[in-house]
Amino acid sequence: MRVPALGPAGRGALTASRSAPLRLQSSNLRALSRSLATATESASPSSPDLSSRTPPYPKLLKRMSEVRRILGSSRALTLAEKILYSHLDNPEDSLLTGTDNGSNIRGVANLKLKPDRVAMQDASAQMALLQFMSCGLPSTAVPASIHCDHMIVGERGADTDLPSSIAGNKEVFDFLESAAKKYGIEFWPPGAGIIHQTVLENYAAPGLMMLGTDSHTPNAGGLGAIAIGVGGADAVDALVDAPWELKAPKVLGVRLEGKLSGWAAPKDVILNLAGQLTVRGGTGSIIEYHGPGVESLSCTGMATICNMGAEVGATTSLFPFSPSMVPYLEATHRGPIALAASTIASSPGPHNLLRADDGAEYDRHITIDLSSLEPHINGPFTPDLSTPLSKFSETVKKNEWPETLGAGLIGSCTNSSYQDMTRAEDLVKQAEAAGLEPKSDFFITPGSEQIRATLERDETLSTFSKAGGTVLANACGPCIGQWKRTDGVEQGESNAILTSYNRNFPGRNDGNRGTMNFLASPEIVTAMSYAGSTTFNPITDSIPTPSGKPFKFSAPSGSDLPSSGFAQGNPDFLPTPGIPDPSAPVIVDPKSSRLAVLEPFEPFPEGDIEGVRVLYKVKGQCTTDTISAAGPWLKYKGHLPNISANTLIGAVNAATGETNVAYDVDGATSSIPELAERWKAQGRTWLVVAEHNYGEGSAREHAALQPRYLGGRIILAKSFARIHETNLKKQGVVPLTFANEADYDRIDACDDIATIGLYDVLKAGGKGDVSLRVTKQKTGETFEIPTKHTLSVDQAAFVLAGSALNVLAKAKRA
Repeated sequence: MRVPALGPAGRGALTASRSAPLRLQSSNLRALSRSLATATESASPSSPDLSSRTPPYPKLLKRMSEVRRILGSSRALTLAEKILYSHLDNPEDSLLTGTDNGSNIRGVANLKLKPDRVAMQDASAQMALLQFMSCGLPSTAVPASIHCDHMIVGERGADTDLPSSIAGNKEVFDFLESAAKKYGIEFWPPGAGIIHQTVLENYAAPGLMMLGTDSHTPNAGGLGAIAIGVGGADAVDALVDAPWELKAPKVLGVRLEGKLSGWAAPKDVILNLAGQLTVRGGTGSIIEYHGPGVESLSCTGMATICNMGAEVGATTSLFPFSPSMVPYLEATHRGPIALAASTIASSPGPHNLLRADDGAEYDRHITIDLSSLEPHINGPFTPDLSTPLSKFSETVKKNEWPETLGAGLIGSCTNSSYQDMTRAEDLVKQAEAAGLEPKSDFFITPGSEQIRATLERDETLSTFSKAGGTVLANACGPCIGQWKRTDGVEQGESNAILTSYNRNFPGRNDGNRGTMNFLASPEIVTAMSYAGSTTFNPITDSIPTPSGKPFKFSAPSGSDLPSSGFAQGNPDFLPTPGIPDPSAPVIVDPKSSRLAVLEPFEPFPEGDIEGVRVLYKVKGQCTTDTISAAGPWLKYKGHLPNISANTLIGAVNAATGETNVAYDVDGATSSIPELAERWKAQGRTWLVVAEHNYGEGSAREHAALQPRYLGGRIILAKSFARIHETNLKKQGVVPLTFANEADYDRIDACDDIATIGLYDVLKAGGKGDVSLRVTKQKTGETFEIPTKHTLSVDQAAFVLAGSALNVLAKAKRA
């Protein structure tokens, strides 16, 4: 392997062992089964250490005063700017360097930030921890948590799926828990819940800044936090106390007016906005919600809206402090945080960290009237194809999409709150009273053990089960591709499902690119599941009942919070304490097919590089799912050589229209990863040519690691998604964009490329221009094309050193 190596301290931490795990021994699987996860009341579950969960308000206010001094006390700041700038490592350096003395910060300044917390899900935590271990530190520099949610398969129900998934992934869970114990990271075991719901219930807080190794980390913005999805290498920056660099985002203001009513739900706010912005419309920006409509939304509803900001490419999304945050914080046993935040939020403007200043200006502004907002359905195959419910039936028929609805799935990290589930329950009870059952398969995913236990206590889950619904484990399941369908749908077969999830790229949920996933609120998904049809409008249409009398749904109602408080559930799902134990061994079997210790990438050559061959020219959408598929591949997240066998297998060949068919210079065909491996063995580096928004989707750093491991040096695209562009630089891959997009048509697979000026740009800390000399493989014709780049001083150093982690490890050893 050619990825960062363990230092001496890290190697000493490893033990080649198949010994019993800390808490997930096979004898304990039964205790982790959902059947034993009974709801129990708890006024103070596990008495969490609130000191580690409270944002450092005094420090942030002091830093904010320094920012005011630097920029001038009269400067009106947005909420996003306030929280970001109060987390700067060196405000004067970040705000005044190259910004016309602070007058031109957004989109220009390189902010060096010190986040308060890091959260990692199990699929991405493996590589993040392997990278962190290479730095040889005894503990993490900031509080951190691991959440085992991505590797639980959804199939027949939690009672069966959870024990089976724990047994199948035992080796990985052992590693994660042992590393958490050694380095003082809170470990939430499989079944405890989905990372974003668990973070909202335990860690998110107004004014917090958090990095999360998942693109939907902005979910925490529903509680007024700046929470940003990143790759594992970015998370390591925070874990080792190195400043984390971010190009100062622009701020997109969304003013909410009015109040939701009837069938409209918070989900419809972001479904509508996605249609306005498209999947690239939020790139380079933070979406900041404000206006009188904010105070009408529940805390969990705001989290839903922030969660899906990832679908428009936004850096993150957030809401200002609002009254609904107080009861939610109190209900989740964080009353002191609610009091501290309320005090700050009621302070005069200059001292108010949790609301935008009067007169704050936005780079772009959109207004949404909640009172007139109707439900929307987005899809298929992209989350920004937005259709109002009133027009969806005719759209289905016009596009000849399937009219039969195969399955309805509610829950996930996006929509599994108590409010979501009780509104869906209301519809199920209406239908039950009329003698109806769902005509589509119906699946329910609770977002956390706290939610599941509360819904069980309040008999919501039994309502779903009696209706024929299948309650899945508290995990990502079908949303992330961990769905084993049992309805007989064949691979490639066109079919329609409706989900309350956040993302619907081809093949994402069940591995079948023929599955059309339409995104909607849990209420719309539930109602349409009873009709079994994509052309049904629950607001206007009726369903025949066994008695022959037509039935029409009434608008749903539910509760923001449970009147009896939240139930704790199974105590086995509570996290381990975040206290480091230097004597604890980290469990990695050297013979494992699931985990592999990392070795460093080689540094950049001394000079421009020649003989870089075009591996593949991608046509159309190329997401991180395309570059590094999830589903069954998740089991190899900790083993770079094995997972690299899926590199770009979803990419469409621009020349032939074939998927995952690559051509060598002699015309021989193979899969893309096979050709990359062959060229790597020959000592040849390569690049990929792509279109717009390359790397959109999940914060999946494997989509950068894998091409690097297989010999990739450059990605040349029309544009990049923010997280992926950063991930590439962190792994030593150079992302370049066409200065003239028409040049995309001039390059083909197997053409020979030489860089001109790249080495000088790297040595100059990102200053200068890069062009490419192209030699056509078929004709020998040679020409130059200009490119653009966004390399900063630090990022240029990462590429020169071979990776960001090479730089960090060297610094920490020194």
